[in-house]
Amino acid sequence: MEKLKEEELSPIVIDLTNGDKLDESWLRMLGFGVESILNRMFGGSSVPVSVRESRSYVAGCTKTVGRENKYMDSIRRYGLDNTKTFKDKSKLTRAVADFTRKTGLKWPFK
Repeated sequence: MEKLKEEELSPIVIDLTNGDKLDESWLRMLGFGVESILNRMFGGSSVPVSVRESRSYVAGCTKTVGRENKYMDSIRRYGLDNTKTFKDKSKLTRAVADFTRKTGLKWPFK
């Protein structure tokens, strides 16, 4: 019988509804959630994710995670000094700025 891993059983939950109660532990939780998503994406496994908040918040978070993924993939494939990597970094920077503007939250990665 195949063993199930704990991370396969429980989805990653990113709760953006506590925006008015931002503190270090909440930001740490958000950073851990995004880091876990990116680690699973690069590991090739499925990523069960649940995001709680309005559609614009969820869309901003999804877009920014996607841009983060593309940027990290470009670094891995082409290196830091490639034009493609620079373009993906620029798109990530714009996505982070858009996310911050819409949500009022700092993005956990730069």
